Parts: sequence; structure tokens; C-alpha cells
Amino acid sequence: MTASTSADGIDLRRAELASLMKRFAPEYGVHPTAIMDVHLIRSDHPTEDLHSIHKPGLCVIVDGRKEVRLGAERYFYDALNYLVVSVTLPLAGKVIEASPERPYLCLRLDIDPAQICRLIADVGSTAAPTTTPSGRGLFLDRIDAPLLDAVLRLLRLLDTPDDIAALAPLAQQEIFYRLLCGEQGQRLHEIAIPDSQTHRISRAIEWLNRHYAEPLSIERLAQMINLSTSALHHRFKSVTAMSPLQYQKQLRLQEARRLLLAQGSDVSSVGYKMGYESPSQFSREYSRLFGASPTKDMARLREEAT
Repeated sequence: MTASTSADGIDLRRAELASLMKRFAPEYGVHPTAIMDVHLIRSDHPTEDLHSIHKPGLCVIVDGRKEVRLGAERYFYDALNYLVVSVTLPLAGKVIEASPERPYLCLRLDIDPAQICRLIADVGSTAAPTTTPSGRGLFLDRIDAPLLDAVLRLLRLLDTPDDIAALAPLAQQEIFYRLLCGEQGQRLHEIAIPDSQTHRISRAIEWLNRHYAEPLSIERLAQMINLSTSALHHRFKSVTAMSPLQYQKQLRLQEARRLLLAQGSDVSSVGYKMGYESPSQFSREYSRLFGASPTKDMARLREEAT
């Protein structure tokens, strides 16, 4: 098969994916599907920053372009690349290319590290071993025809819902296998293998997500995952681009924003609930992350929603 033929095949697959996604995501927003772990995301226009706590998952853009930020780091990807988030991370992202004629279309598939671990146990390691951990808990890689085929087979099942229970797990397993075989597959491998340093950091991350409002003891957290405090700091920052305290702060502020928007709660009471000692400290940290004070940010978000 020539390179041009291969490229034509990928373009045809993308065209079919786009057609399916436009039918099952007919308007702006995040759309759940009959496949439990699959969501479809659509935007007909570029967007402002959206802050979220992103669980492990695969994101495949079919059309459009997006910027994702982890701390001060920026990642850009489009239909030529896919994004994998291998641990739970506080991210900011915005669509930077989209139009009504060519909307931004993205498929998100949740990743269960336990499923990755079982797959590795069944087929053995598919990634080239490394002597040192690979770094961030998210990565970009170039999409190829076999991975795109598996994604297309998974999404086609939305047209035959009776087949989903039997066939969706097979398509998902192939997708995860393709990710493990990719150039960045070692990143997923490290997260899934029990007792690796990266797996221990993922345990610390999940603990912080459950206990973000509590006072944080670095010594206790390090003991819990069986690492020294220095190793915890070093590996945690390598994976998340921030310290455990900075990570906890992001969790607190994003939960505070959710509470303010969903419940209309008092700013001071939300700040105290999130562990801040004073309303001024809470407002200062909130403004630093979201670009406006809690009161102004809520007014803007509610105006956009009307």
C-alpha cells in the first residue's frame, strides 16, 4: 500500500467518524452515549478556557483543534494526534479551531488502569522498557490507521445497540492494546503496574481527590504510598507538573467554583469549606487560577448560560 493510499484510507475513516459523531452529538456540549465509557464532544465555535478535573482517558479529535494546559505547560493537538491522560489531572482546555461548517468533534474514552493492568498480564509488555520513569501523566502521540480502525469499530456500535454489551469491550481492549504499542505506551504501562513509583504516585493522586478539603501532611502521604518525602515530591511533580500542595489547591478551587455555580453558595462559606483561613486568601487564589474574583466569575458564567 502506498503512502497516499494509506492517507486516503485514514481520511475516509475520519469522514465516517465525523458523520457518526454529528448524528450522535447534534449540538454543542458533552454527550454521553450508549457505550458507558464513551462521550462525544462538539463545539461549533472556538471556546474560552474550561477548567476540569480530567480522569484517565483517551481523547481523539476527528475535526478541529484544541489547546490543553497543565499548569504552565501547553499542549496542542488535532485530528493527526491523540491525547492520553493517564492519571487524574486538573487541566484547562479550549477549542481553538471550529466552525458551524466544520465543528470541533472529539471522542473521549475513559481508561480504567485496572483494565490496562489485566491486558498487560494477558499479553505481556508491549512497550519498550525504560530505565527511568517517563514523565507527565498526559501525552500526545500520532494516530495511525490501526488505532483509528479500532475507534471507528467502537463508535459504529452506536448504530447497533444490541451488539454493545458483547462487542464494545473487545473494541476497547484493542484500543488500549494499540495505545500500549505506541511510542508513548510505556507511560500507560508504568501507571498500571503495581508498586512502580508512578503507580504509587497515582495512588497519592487518587487519595488527594478524595480528601482535598482536609489538611495535607506530606509525611503521612509519603508513608501511605511507601515513598520518602523527597521521592514523593520529585515523582509527583514529574507526573503532574506541580507539587502535592499545588495539586490540592487546584482541586479545592475547582470544587469551590462548582459549588458556587451549582448551589449559589456564599463565597466566604465555600472558602472556609475548602480549607481557606480567610475570604481574602480564597478570593486571591481563586482570581489567580480563574482570572477573576469569585463574585465576578460567577456573574460572567451565569450570563453566558442565559
